Amino acid sequence: MKPVIITILEQVHQRRDWFFDFDGAEFAEAIQDLTNELMPLGIALEVRHNREVVITVNSYADLLNSVKVSSPRDNHHNQCVGHIIGKSEHLHIVEDISKAVRRIAFAPETIAPDAAFRKVCHNCGCGC
Repeated sequence: MKPVIITILEQVHQRRDWFFDFDGAEFAEAIQDLTNELMPLGIALEVRHNREVVITVNSYADLLNSVKVSSPRDNHHNQCVGHIIGKSEHLHIVEDISKAVRRIAFAPETIAPDAAFRKVCHNCGCGC
């Protein structure tokens, strides 16, 4: 099984516009559905919470930066969802996380390396 790890960073919300409950039932159900989809394809999905690293969420881009996805076997470590998917199509965090997980699981070669020059930096500390 190829491990793919989703790490949720602690968040401070200045306003509630972009709040999402990563400890709630909606996220748990979405992760369970994604796990059920990926497991037969050889992907072992794991969710971790890192409460020591705090992201201030003022925008949807900040929310994307508070979720990191790793595929150690492919040498992709803690890349924010925004780095993996680029621009969000529908501003739906569960959809965007699922898209990032699938991309890192099945097409990791399409993700720019950490050190690659990026036109837009979300200043999350991921190195993009």
